[in-house]
Order: sequence, then C-alpha cells, then structure tokens
Amino acid sequence: MAEPVDGIRTFILLGRAEDALRRTLEGLLDPWVLAQLAILGLILAISLVVGPRLEARLEGRVRAIQGQPRLLRFLALLLRRTRWILATLLAWLAVFVIRAATLDTRSALLELAAALVASWVAISVLSRLIRNRTLGRLAAYAAWAFVALNLIGAADEAADGLDAAALTFGSLRISLLLLLKGGLVIGLALWIATGLGNLVENRLGRATDLTPSLRVLLGKLFKIGIVVLAGVVAVASLGIDLTAFTVFSGALGVGIGFGLQQVVSNFVSGIIILADKSIKPGDTISLGDTFGWIRSLRARFVSVVTRDGVEYLIPNEDFITNRVVSWSFSDTKIRVDVRFGVAYDSDPHAVRRLAVEAAKSVPRVEAQPVPVCHLTAFGESSLDFILRFWICDPQNGLTNVRGAVLLACWDAFKAAGIAIPFPHREIIMKTPVELSRPGPASRIET
Repeated sequence: MAEPVDGIRTFILLGRAEDALRRTLEGLLDPWVLAQLAILGLILAISLVVGPRLEARLEGRVRAIQGQPRLLRFLALLLRRTRWILATLLAWLAVFVIRAATLDTRSALLELAAALVASWVAISVLSRLIRNRTLGRLAAYAAWAFVALNLIGAADEAADGLDAAALTFGSLRISLLLLLKGGLVIGLALWIATGLGNLVENRLGRATDLTPSLRVLLGKLFKIGIVVLAGVVAVASLGIDLTAFTVFSGALGVGIGFGLQQVVSNFVSGIIILADKSIKPGDTISLGDTFGWIRSLRARFVSVVTRDGVEYLIPNEDFITNRVVSWSFSDTKIRVDVRFGVAYDSDPHAVRRLAVEAAKSVPRVEAQPVPVCHLTAFGESSLDFILRFWICDPQNGLTNVRGAVLLACWDAFKAAGIAIPFPHREIIMKTPVELSRPGPASRIET
C-alpha cells in the first residue's frame, strides 16, 4: 500500500524517473489506492462547497466576541481556513472508518493527506506571528516542506542530496544544506532575540524610577547585545569556526573606515546622547530652523515633531556638533516676551496694571513667577512696553500663547479707553520760487 508514496519519494529525491513512474503506476492499480483517491476527491469537493458556507455562518458568531482581541484574531485566522480544517476532519473520519472496516495499511494515502493538510493549517496560523508577511510566507513554506519530507520519510535522502552540493574554500565547506540550516537557525535566533529585546525595552520604558534617557539607553544596549549574542550562538551551533570570519572582519573594518563613517558616527553619537542625558523623549528643542519636541531616540537619528505635524528625522551627529536650544533641559518653565505700544495720552501706570491682569487671565500663563510689565522707551508715536510672563508647556507652541495674551491686552485696553496708536508723519510741500510768489509753506499731516 505504501508503494505509491515510495514511488513519489524515489521520483523526487533520487532522480530515478522510470523506476519511480513504474512503481507509482503499479501502486495506483491497487483497488484500495483508487478508492482512497476517490475519497480524497470527494472530500476536496465537499470542502470547497461546504467550507465557504460554514465560514459565513461562523463569522457572525466570531464577530460577536467583545473585549478579547487576541482570541478574536486567533479565531479569525482559523475561520479563514475553514475549508482546509473541514477537509482534515473528513480525511481523519475516513481513516477511522477504513481502519474499523478493514486493515490499517489500506488508509495510508488518506493518513498522509490528512497529516499534510493539518500541518499546513497549523504552520500557516503560526507563521502569522511574523509581522513581515513575505518572511512569514517563506517561513511557512520552508517549515511545511520540512514536515512533508519527514511525513513521506525522505528527510534523510533530501539532506544527503543538499549536503552533496557544496563548495570548499580552504578549510571552510559550504553546502546547500548548511546554507538552509544557517538561514533557519540564524533567522530564528534573531527573531527570538529581537522579540526579547523589544519586550525588555517596553518593560524598561514603563520603569518610572529611571530617567527617560536611561530607559532608552538600557533598552538599546540590551537589544543590540542580545542580537549580537544570538548571531554568534547561532553561527557557533552550526559548527562554523568563527576564526574563518577574520578576513571578513578586517574587510568590514576597512569598509567602516571608508564608506560607513557617517553611519558609525551617528550610532556613536546616539550612545553619547543617551549617556550624557542632554536630550530625552518629550523635550522641546530648537535646532537651526526646526522647533518641536522629541518623539523618540533611535540608533541613527532623533525624531522631532514640529507644531505643524511635520516629523523630522535628524541625524544624531547634528545634536553633538551643532548648537541645540533645549527649552526643557533642566526646567520646563520658560519666559515669553510680548512687546506693544500705547498712545502718549495714556497713563503708563494703568497700562502696566491692565497688561499684567490681562496676562494672568490667559490659562497657559503661570501664576508664579508673576507676569511683569515695564516701560522700555518713549517711541516716535507711542509709549513702548514689554510684557513678560512664564509658561510651563513650550511644546504646545509659543505663537499661540503670545497671540492669546495680546488679545487679552486689546480687550483690557479697549474697555479702559486706552488707544493703540499708529505712526504720524508730517509732509511739508514747498512751492517753487520761480512759479509763484513767496509765501508760507503748506503742510499736510498724516
């Protein structure tokens, strides 16, 4: 009964096409093999017809689940594979019936098909843990191929064939089997290390007893360390001598010295920024023409968000070599100045009092230190004043709070009858002597 399976294995792995085809055709002539193929065709037809209808009925019940997003996502993944789950159940039911009615060996094809479909359902669901869909599909195909070879019993032959295709560089032998195993082991190790690093980084991010800069620094160092350790352990587990990478390490050093200077400089600058705590997430800073608050610190750049919603990715090196204005380095309180002028017939003492009261009425203005207003100059057309007040949330903007204070001053001055002057100019027009008699010059005031 296992002759069809053996024939397929021989055809795929050993390349003996004629012998494999003969053994496969001989096995297919067995009545029980034909019966199993017919049962498989019937199961496939039932699954394709009944599966979508069953999925539509179950979808409403799944959507009714509230407050359990993980369970809902898992059930949704199973729901999209209803037809294959149904095919697996029907195949195992057929195997149970055949075994109860006749010999166990007369259900080999059904068992193989049920195991292959069941393994694909399980692997496709587990592969969704990988966020990158392309990598998830590749991992699912590779895992299913490995399981299928083991179910057929051809894993050893496949491994020998892949190991035979190899290239030798001195003492280093690289085969297709080593490349596949290396890709699988290294990928799995890096995936686990990255997940563990993100978990520790998130836990450190919630540690209130640590400063924001120290949280980011510890998280980055742990993540980099665990990834490097995972890569070394994975390479060593493959039996590769790490001294074989000496030449590669030297070439990498030369490459860093010539072509990756900026990358390494930004990386080192990021470590320095985190170590000296010069900036941290949430700080309000000005760098050149960019004013905003820091959203996150990365290995290569700093994410700065401005008031208009634009996010700038500024290299770490710029925060080391350029002048940075931090509005919240040691204290979030900053002083804001507003300049204005009033008419000369206004009482400057009343102007100062009204301006201070107007500033206090704005919600964002701090009560301590108290706002102050000073007469600064006797201007050409006005008495010039400066109003100074403090705020503790510069990340919410400066122009808007200045505008709010000026509007409050306008309302207060208007209610008190204090005018905001505009410039006065005198234009003296002299009539030419040769065209008219001498007389007083005319004057126009504006």
